[in-house]
Amino acid sequence: MKHNEKRRSVLKNIGMGMAGLFGMATVKAAPVKSKKEVVGEIVDDQKMPLFSGAVRHGNTLYIAGKGAHFDGDIKAHTDHVLNELQKELERNGSSMEQVLKVNVYLADLADYHKMNEVYRGRFGENPPVRTTVATYGGVPGDSLVEIDCIAAVE
Repeated sequence: MKHNEKRRSVLKNIGMGMAGLFGMATVKAAPVKSKKEVVGEIVDDQKMPLFSGAVRHGNTLYIAGKGAHFDGDIKAHTDHVLNELQKELERNGSSMEQVLKVNVYLADLADYHKMNEVYRGRFGENPPVRTTVATYGGVPGDSLVEIDCIAAVE
């Protein structure tokens, strides 16, 4: 046994002995055996799928950005996008209250306050963490806002 390996072994045994001395159990973490599962639509670019609309991995749901592709103001677009996110979450066993992380992409930072008027309260009393940025060149599909999220699934 090499010197470093012997040292690690001794330190491990001391640590386990100390844990036993203080009545603490040692637990070895089980490897994660979950598999990525596409649960939303797959957007196709003719040759290969471009991206998945939603993917579940274990108890976590990842939802791709949703936009609003119709004429309207930032409030109408934000409301539409949040409704679409809510549908996708509920279709996959989650909810707005279980959202952990949100990314908001605005076509124009001047819409920030009006977007917040519609956004406020949509995720319950304990809102998720959020990043909001204005995109250079606009949001794809002429949407005034695009939102994606990560949520827990029970």
